Amino acid sequence: MTGLRRWFRPNTAVLTAAAPTADAALNPGTRATIEDLIGLQRHAGKIDLTHARTAGSRLAGNHLSRFRGRGMDYQESRAYQAGDDVRSMDWRVTARAGAPHIKLYQEERERPVVLFLDLNPGMFFGSRGMLKSVVATPAAALIAWAAAAHGDRIGGMLFNGGHHDLQPRSGKNGVLRLIRQLVEHTDPRAGLNAPAHSGGLNAALSRLRRVSRPGSLIVLLGDYYDIDEHSGDHLLRLRQHSDVVAIQIVDPLEEAAPLAARYGVTSGGTPGILDTRSASAQRAYEDFFSRHHRTVAATMRRCAIPLLRIFTVDDIAAALHKYFAAGAMRPRTTRLAA
Repeated sequence: MTGLRRWFRPNTAVLTAAAPTADAALNPGTRATIEDLIGLQRHAGKIDLTHARTAGSRLAGNHLSRFRGRGMDYQESRAYQAGDDVRSMDWRVTARAGAPHIKLYQEERERPVVLFLDLNPGMFFGSRGMLKSVVATPAAALIAWAAAAHGDRIGGMLFNGGHHDLQPRSGKNGVLRLIRQLVEHTDPRAGLNAPAHSGGLNAALSRLRRVSRPGSLIVLLGDYYDIDEHSGDHLLRLRQHSDVVAIQIVDPLEEAAPLAARYGVTSGGTPGILDTRSASAQRAYEDFFSRHHRTVAATMRRCAIPLLRIFTVDDIAAALHKYFAAGAMRPRTTRLAA
């Protein structure tokens, strides 16, 4: 959000006395708890993660494998139908029956579901409802519970300057392991102190490409302020071998400028003033965020990645239920409010 510096004037007298201590109490909108995230399991049943692409894991599960041919268990032979792959012809049965038949191979395999959270310092912001990091946390937990209910394995990559990888693991243990890491990495007292790295999103996406297995379902969560043309290249390569869904976390202040006034703010830990008293300042403010939202939407559309926008004041469970029930694997941009 460096583009906002044109309205930002350093002021060391602002907010210094009001800065919270490390032991300050956190209200529910600033941090998710393990108990809250475990309780979301009862809401995950309506989230349908069914997708068009077949899975590529070697473990048993509920999704048809993308692997066909040698190494697959023979299921049956049936009469040839228009459109069948002639490479699967069963010539012995065809010769005996006097009519063309094909072999069917099928095996159910687990699909890895990888939750990618970009927890840059800007995610620890919220003007209404919750911090953006708190929105991303239950959204990731709900998807993880839904994946576990479908027999999938749950993994993750949490990025905040550095990165923390979680190899996909099955069942409730996989979800609980993810929840513990989510709670630890979304503590705002630690997250706000994490260094911001230019190009950090691209570095994380590059790593995600290396560690994710083909056939995975990858869910990206963040505000995407580091997105650029190179990000699109990484996303295209991810999309070639995996299903990818993007969730953009948005605060209402990123849609419209606040009321005309002088506001005490901080930028990278430096106190300052945000002045929106002039009409030109308000237009420039809104233009900056409008360009950002258009860039995110255009990048995801170019990569055929469906995009869901969730606001910090939305009902997260209702938004995910409505979105995935409608079929998330079609590329589109949608805002779902509570």
